[in-house]
Amino acid sequence: MEENHRVCLLFNANKGYDRQIIVGIGEYLQLSHCKWELLIEEDFTSNLNRLSVGDVDGVIADFDNPENERFLDGLDAPVVGVGSSYENEEDYPASPYVGTDNRKIIEMAVNHLKSKGLERFAFYGIAPTPCNRWSQEREKAFISLMRDYGYQSNVFRGGSIIPVCWNHDMYRLSDWLQTLPKPIGIVAVTDSRARLLIQACEKLNILIPDQVSLIGIDNDELVNSLTSISLSSVGQGCKEMGYRAAKTLHNIIKSGQNTKTRKPVLVGPSRIYERQSTDYISTHDPHVIQALHYIRQRACTGIKVEQVLDFVGISRSNLETRFKKELNHSIHHQ
Repeated sequence: MEENHRVCLLFNANKGYDRQIIVGIGEYLQLSHCKWELLIEEDFTSNLNRLSVGDVDGVIADFDNPENERFLDGLDAPVVGVGSSYENEEDYPASPYVGTDNRKIIEMAVNHLKSKGLERFAFYGIAPTPCNRWSQEREKAFISLMRDYGYQSNVFRGGSIIPVCWNHDMYRLSDWLQTLPKPIGIVAVTDSRARLLIQACEKLNILIPDQVSLIGIDNDELVNSLTSISLSSVGQGCKEMGYRAAKTLHNIIKSGQNTKTRKPVLVGPSRIYERQSTDYISTHDPHVIQALHYIRQRACTGIKVEQVLDFVGISRSNLETRFKKELNHSIHHQ
C-alpha cells in the first residue's frame, strides 16, 4: 500500500485559471487513489509569508508568479511548475513543467474569427510586468501568426485597470478602438480584457459583432455573467494541466528520482465556446448591419419585421432587397 505524502499547492483560486488547475489535480487524485495530504490555505490562496515547505514530499506551484519560482528555488523536495508556454526554451524553469500552449490558443482564436469571413485582426493585451509574461507570449504568438498568414497586426497594450486610473485607461482603449478599420476581429488576452472591450464599444456605439467581433481566453463564467453581450472564448486545457502536473509529481515521488529538465509538457486549448460576440455575418451594407444588430439584441422578445423597419428607417421592400443581395435570404429567414 502506498504511503501518505504531504504535497503543497501554491495557487491563487481567485483566478478561474488557477481554480480549474486545482480541479484537475483533484481529478487525478480521485482516479489514481494516491494518498496525499494537501497543504493549501483555507481560502485556496498562497501567502508565502506564512508558508513553510521544509517538511513536504512535493510541490505543485503556479510559476506564472515569479515569486513562487524564487521561493522554491533550491528546495530538496520535487517541484512541478505550471504556467505559460514560452517561445524561448531558456525561459522554462529547470524543473518539471506543465504549460498552456499559447501559440495554439491564439491560432484557435484567430482561425475562429477567420471562419466568420473577417480579414482584419487586432490584439488587446496588457502592459508587460514580471507577473504577466503569459500575456507577452500571447502577444508574440499573435504577431507571429499575423506574419505567417500575411495580415497586418494591430496591438494595443492596456494598463492595469484599477479604480484610481480607470477613466484614463478606458479613454485610451476607446481612442484605440476608434482608430481601427471596421469590420475587425479582436483577440483579447483574457475574458476580463474582452469585457472591457464590450463596455468601451457600447459607449462608442460600435456594434458587436457587426463592426467589432471579439473573442476572449479562459471561458470564465463569472466574467461572462457580467457582460451585456455573451462572450465567445477559447477554453484553456486547465483541468488537463492540473491532471498532468499531479501525475508528473506522483511519478517522481514514486520513483524517488527528482530529474532536472527544461522540456515542458504543453497542453493545448480545449475548444471554442462560441457565443454572440463572434456571431458575425459578412456584409458591408450599413442598413443590413443595423437590422442584424437589432434582431440579435431582441431575438428572444418576439420582435416583428415592422419593429426592425422602424429601427432601420427604410421601407420593407428596400430592406428585403438589401437582405437578398447581401445574405441571399429574406429578413424573415433571419
